[in-house]
Amino acid sequence: MSRSSPIGSEPGAGRAGASLRAQAQAKARVLTEALPYIRRWAGKRVVVKAGGETVDKPGMLDSLARDVALMRAVGLYPILVHGGGRQISQAMQASGVQPVFIGGRRVTDAATIGVVRSVLLDINARLVHALQRHGAHAFGVSGEEGGLLTSRKATGPNGEDLGFVGEVERVDTSVLDFSLGRDLIPVIAPVGAGPDGPYNINADLAASALAAAVGAQKIVLLTNIEGLYRDLGDRDSLISETTVPQLEKLLGEGILTEGMIPKITAVIEAMRAGVPQAHILDGRISHALLLEVFTEEGVGTMVLPS
Repeated sequence: MSRSSPIGSEPGAGRAGASLRAQAQAKARVLTEALPYIRRWAGKRVVVKAGGETVDKPGMLDSLARDVALMRAVGLYPILVHGGGRQISQAMQASGVQPVFIGGRRVTDAATIGVVRSVLLDINARLVHALQRHGAHAFGVSGEEGGLLTSRKATGPNGEDLGFVGEVERVDTSVLDFSLGRDLIPVIAPVGAGPDGPYNINADLAASALAAAVGAQKIVLLTNIEGLYRDLGDRDSLISETTVPQLEKLLGEGILTEGMIPKITAVIEAMRAGVPQAHILDGRISHALLLEVFTEEGVGTMVLPS
């Protein structure tokens, strides 16, 4: 007796069964397509940076956590770095302070650095809990702890004083090596230990420095746009693949938006330091991370050395 035609089934149940089989077969094709990519990346370290907009809603945060947990389950070693720009701006505005950005970086005074730390640690805890709900072992850490991220004071593109904003000067990978060796997924808040206290570090640039330091084979930046565009106003101008020299040319032309400058800089710095691949993806797309890592077509923009 066919399972799709049980005794007493309603008319059309056979068609419904065929539809379910087709869906199951489509899922099986996805799994078989992923297999060579799983083999290729198994045992490799991958740094994933999630922008604040990609963890702004519970559904998006949960989807990201599920994807990262799956990456670990199939043998990759993900390191998750998160931002919190949108949430920090909202918290500042709620306290009557208007955010100011110079060259894509937030001007951070003594009061603002407290807001930055508080918001980032809240996001960090929520990401850790989400990963644990999906069966992954994860732990949260701020870059200022244990010398993970030592930072020096950063300035704006024309020497402007940005306050407590830092650039990564040194990465101590010992806590990451220890955790990855014990099946733990590190979730990192981009706050560095500066010369006179905690410093706010751009999450893209923190992820770049971490990727270089841990010998990552891939860095993935999850953003709120679909990737890199030749013309930001033209959705058909998405660049699916590019190279570091082409990105350097774009930077030199001065046509990038302020928000894209740190992302492109982060990709260039990571790849110049030996990271073989980089990706810029829309983190709002469900399972964008898995589509890019484990399918032939991928989504977003992939960057190669040359």
